Amino acid sequence: MKVINLHQEENEIIALAVKNNRQAQQCIYSKYAPKMLSVCRQYIKDIQLAEDVMITAFMKVFVNLGRFENKGSFEGWIRRTMINECISFIRVQKKVHFIEDTFGCEEVDSETDIQFSIEDIQSLIDSLPDGYKIIFNLFVIEGYKHKEIASMLGINEGTSKSQFAHARRILKNQINILKNKEKYS
Repeated sequence: MKVINLHQEENEIIALAVKNNRQAQQCIYSKYAPKMLSVCRQYIKDIQLAEDVMITAFMKVFVNLGRFENKGSFEGWIRRTMINECISFIRVQKKVHFIEDTFGCEEVDSETDIQFSIEDIQSLIDSLPDGYKIIFNLFVIEGYKHKEIASMLGINEGTSKSQFAHARRILKNQINILKNKEKYS
């Protein structure tokens, strides 16, 4: 019974927020902002810029809230808005270009015998070129298929696969460097 009530309560808050009720909008923002900042931070290194993008995306969420059709999760709908805003920001700021090539995707040995902190992993991902990082995040973290990524970014599916393979290769090399440092420390 409680799950139904919580879901109904969320629907009521959304309905109030659609009518520009500031308390309802604040409730939505307070509930989802920490997670959404984390999403934005996956794409944008600088925490202040990530927060700016998140706030801009929340404005779009509130403007378009009437379009949410209760198909899928509300959090997922907000998350997609955040991702799209991050991609738009990166395109404008960095002028990201995706290089078309025909390299195949090779399997990379993912075994590692050392543990990394979340900060270490984020730092490794942050060091990727922006195009690689976007595709890596969309594929690995968000779970999109290469066909969906290609459609979102306006590139070929092969380009998405290729950029992902390059990102994995770079990350594998960085992990090997860290493993060797750990060995000889």
